[in-house]
Amino acid sequence: MSLTIGVDVGGTKIAAGLVNEEGEVLRTEVIQTPAQEVDATASAITTLVEKLRAGEEVSAVGIGAAGFCDATRTSVVYAPNLAWRSEPLASKIAEATGLPTVVENDANAAAWGEFCFGAARDVKNAIVITLGTGIGGGIIVDDRLVRGFQGFAGEVGHMQVKAGGRRCGCGNRGCWERYGSGTALVHEAREIATVAPASALRLLELAEGNPQQITGQMVTAAAKEGDPVALDVVETIAEWVGRGLADLCAILDPEMIVLAGGVASAGELLRAPVQKSFEKNLTARLYRQPAQITLAELGVPAGLIGAADLARQSG
Repeated sequence: MSLTIGVDVGGTKIAAGLVNEEGEVLRTEVIQTPAQEVDATASAITTLVEKLRAGEEVSAVGIGAAGFCDATRTSVVYAPNLAWRSEPLASKIAEATGLPTVVENDANAAAWGEFCFGAARDVKNAIVITLGTGIGGGIIVDDRLVRGFQGFAGEVGHMQVKAGGRRCGCGNRGCWERYGSGTALVHEAREIATVAPASALRLLELAEGNPQQITGQMVTAAAKEGDPVALDVVETIAEWVGRGLADLCAILDPEMIVLAGGVASAGELLRAPVQKSFEKNLTARLYRQPAQITLAELGVPAGLIGAADLARQSG
C-alpha cells in the first residue's frame, strides 16, 4: 500500500493525515498554528509527520498552504495571512524528516483532492472554487493541475469584478472575493442588521443583539430556517459568485465547477442561485452547454487529501 502524508496549513490550525492511494484518510493529527513563525510552523509540521509515519512506510509529504507557491513547489513565495515571504518550507520539512516534500497552494491541493476522489472525479476539465474568508481556485485542464509560469495560477479571488470597488487586502479595489466570499457574506449581513435592524430580527437574535457579532455560520443557519433576510444575503453573494464563474468559463470552458469552502455549507440555497446567475451572465449562453455547478464532496479534508496525492505523484 502506497502511503503519503498530507498537511493543510491554516491560519489557526495545522491538520495532517496519513492517506492511501485511494484517497482514504487513515489517521489524522491536528495542532494549533504557531503565530506567524515559519520555523515554529515547520517544527510543528515535522512533529505531525513523525507521529503519523511511526510504524508506517511513508513515501512523501505534501503540504497545502495559503498563498503563492513557486513553480518548483518548494517555497511559499508570499502568504499574507501567515506573514511569510520566500520561505523554503518544503526544503525544511524534507531536511527534518528525510522524506521528499512538496508545497502547494491550499486551493490547488483541495481542487486536486476533489478532482481525484471527490465531486469532479468523472470529468477531465474542472474549476474548484473555495468560498471562505476569500475566494481560492484550482483549475484542472485535461487531467492536469494548471499552475502557470511562476506557479501562481488560480488566484481567481483577485479578478477585478467592480472597477473602483471595495479595497482588497491585496491592495487593489473591486476584487471578486470582496463580493463573493464568506467575508462579503458577513459584511452584507452586518450592514443590513445595522441600518435596518427591524428586518434582521433573527440574525440579531442569533448574535445577541450585536450586528458586529453576526457570523457566516449564523447567516447560513438562519437561511436554512427560511429567514428572508438571510436568504437575501446568500442570494446577493450567489449573484456575484455566478458572475465571476461566467467570466472564468469564457476563458477556460470547464465541464464542471465545484463549490467548496465554508460558504458552500449553505448547500442548495447557494448552489441554485449561483447556477442561475452563472447562466444569466454566461457568454454565448444560447449556443453552449453550461458547466455543471455542484457542491464539493470531501469537505474539510480535501486539502490534505489532495496534497498527499500530489506528493505521491511527484515521487
